[in-house]
Amino acid sequence: MSDFLSGIAADLRAALDRDPAARGPLDVMLSYPGFHAIVAHRFIHGLHRSGIPLLPRWLANVNRFFTGIEIHPNARIGRGFFIDHGMGVVIGETAEVGNNCTIYQGVTLGGTSLSHGKRHPTLGNNVTVGVGAIVLGAVAVGDNAKIGGGSVVVRDVPANATAVGVPARVVMKDGVPVRAVSEEESNWSWVI
Repeated sequence: MSDFLSGIAADLRAALDRDPAARGPLDVMLSYPGFHAIVAHRFIHGLHRSGIPLLPRWLANVNRFFTGIEIHPNARIGRGFFIDHGMGVVIGETAEVGNNCTIYQGVTLGGTSLSHGKRHPTLGNNVTVGVGAIVLGAVAVGDNAKIGGGSVVVRDVPANATAVGVPARVVMKDGVPVRAVSEEESNWSWVI
């Protein structure tokens, strides 16, 4: 129970730290659907992990109805998670999200397969996913990466990189602009 509460406290702190519009803890607790969605998910995920049938899925649908944010009960989400203006966010069943991640409205962490194995993205720690971005399949997004708004990520994104576009390509790595070389030249390598 203390781990559950400390996780929620970290999520509350994340909203206060990352949203300049937050007027205090009570403001976040009463009026932030992203905070409501993650608190409900943490409870629902606990029920799911306990092996309780059907109830977690039903509660996840209730959560979606009230918040506009769909998080599968099996999705694993780290501490300090912040969903800003969360309407339309979808986080799939096998998605994994690291600590201190930020996701904006309309983001999808979706699957591309009908298999029963890993089919949704894994985000490292301190990842930011911009408005309307789509991250598809069992791809990995490294620590401290940023995904630009409206991007479609279908390949791994390295740590400390910024990826933008459709399909997304890395434009910054370790704070240095990069130029993509053609796939014929090096099969998704990057040149500084």
